[in-house]
Amino acid sequence: MAKGAAGRAVNRLYFGDNLEVLREYVDDESVDLVYLDPPFNSQAHYNLVFDRPSGNERSSAQAGAFRDTWMWGDEAEWAFQELMRMGGSTARFIDALRSALKESDMMAYLSMMALRLHELHQKLKPTGSLYLHCDPTASHYLKVMLDGIFAEGRFLNEIIWKRTGAHSAAQRWGDVHDSILLFSKSSKYTWNKVYTDYDEAYKARYKHVDESGRRWSDDNLTAPGVRNGDSGAPWRGFNPTDKGNHWKVSNTAVVELIGEEKAAKLSTTEKLEVLEKHGQIHWPKSGGFPRFKRVLGKGMPLQDVITDIAPLNSQAQERIGYPTQKPLALLDRIIRSSTNPGDVVLDPFCGCGTTVEAAEKIDRRWIGIDVAVHAIKVIEVRLNECSDGKAKYQVEGMPRDFESALKLAERDKYQFQWWANYLFNPHAIREQKKGMDRGVDGELFFPNGPGRPWGRMLTSVKGGEQVGPSMIRDFGRVLDRENAELGLFICLYRPTREMAKEAATMGLADIVHGDIPRLQIVAIEDWFKGKMPLLPPLEHLPSAAFSGRRKSTAKTKKIDPDQPELPLSFSGGKSEKDVTRHYNLRMVRGVA
Repeated sequence: MAKGAAGRAVNRLYFGDNLEVLREYVDDESVDLVYLDPPFNSQAHYNLVFDRPSGNERSSAQAGAFRDTWMWGDEAEWAFQELMRMGGSTARFIDALRSALKESDMMAYLSMMALRLHELHQKLKPTGSLYLHCDPTASHYLKVMLDGIFAEGRFLNEIIWKRTGAHSAAQRWGDVHDSILLFSKSSKYTWNKVYTDYDEAYKARYKHVDESGRRWSDDNLTAPGVRNGDSGAPWRGFNPTDKGNHWKVSNTAVVELIGEEKAAKLSTTEKLEVLEKHGQIHWPKSGGFPRFKRVLGKGMPLQDVITDIAPLNSQAQERIGYPTQKPLALLDRIIRSSTNPGDVVLDPFCGCGTTVEAAEKIDRRWIGIDVAVHAIKVIEVRLNECSDGKAKYQVEGMPRDFESALKLAERDKYQFQWWANYLFNPHAIREQKKGMDRGVDGELFFPNGPGRPWGRMLTSVKGGEQVGPSMIRDFGRVLDRENAELGLFICLYRPTREMAKEAATMGLADIVHGDIPRLQIVAIEDWFKGKMPLLPPLEHLPSAAFSGRRKSTAKTKKIDPDQPELPLSFSGGKSEKDVTRHYNLRMVRGVA
């Protein structure tokens, strides 16, 4: 699955840009199924965590990362030039599009998607398939692009999924569906018959029940028109030509009984014998012409319009809050139809991990890739829950030493902030509006003695090199303003003597867990050498912790309703599994 480890049964979860991961770590022709759901429309964001518009500005650091990715800029220009260097039909198509679309957001999206789709095509086995989930905003461009990448004849379906109930749209038809484009690498692709339940109205047509308990209805075995060949020949004393008809045999029924290869070699009357042998000819008691005994099958074969899988509503048990989260049932259906047990499923935009969980549950190997630290952490929680902790996989790309942490900080300060917070398994991560940094990046809660409110520890993360005593003073004021018992100031390098002195002026915390400095500086440089801060017991967080703490600070702390908070994972507390799941996974806006 990773390069140099072909055939290894270890599943992989990669943190990083999917283009780099595909090129560096995934072998060509090693993947059986690719499913990707790369968001693009006026309200969606790459790995969106929060979407809280405020004028023309969005509050989320994650949203900022998406805008930087999909707006035309240096990265989009690089992707375009890379395609031009590669040449071929895809490059010619993208070049023509640029002349029409100019340097627009859509053009940036298509340039970077073309590069990734080319790589994904390379990773597929000859028997592999690709499902691209998109909405009507860009599906027409993507379809033509994939036609060029996969070659003529490799397009199989445009699957329509009704993703929402009816709603009104101003001066146009209500948009209630997504498209899923299905392409195969070759003509010999994996395909399994998957059936869905018949609706009750359809089942009601099958009014009869035979001795083996099968429901059936009768249908004509003849059709108008005389034929001179075998379809017009007499069979078991009945000659359709006498009535101006010919035999009409359901080839589908015969294929289901004996297989396509054998059925292709049979004449019409031989196919009638097959149906008779398997009890699918009805002989009327009146002695009239035999009729076809149409037996109610296993279910409806997959159709390219999906209406039986509802979108996730606010009450759905599997819902974890990602705005683009898809139902497990949808991914389960896709994976079952195009892979076999042990096959490899790859999702290069794995987000909250629905594809990964669906693959894990039905014994497929998988590769998940995402550019957001939070997405990786959410997926780890989902895998732990869906497998009772038995899922076996490796996480790649997370910093494992100071040098890699430094590179992450240089590359993406927001992702470094998320990663640094996760070192302490926070109960909540806050994301600040641009230009409105209130000095709090994360929160942790801890028991603080009988009869006392839960204690609260805040974190502030600085990923730059210009860190000094003034920042420590500012964070001390934040602790006072927020009425927090403890604070962790997280930075890359060891603090200067002046910074340490400034932290010491905050004294010891007023808590029941011994002498713990109220403000501690955590250097990532020291963290990887085993130097840890003094912490109170950060136990499992009961549901009362948030509400109790909020009530106790209501008079001293004003909650900003436009400041999103994200409750996250924490350990312990088996007795409150449902509460744990809520605070592990559910993204909320405003106060918890």
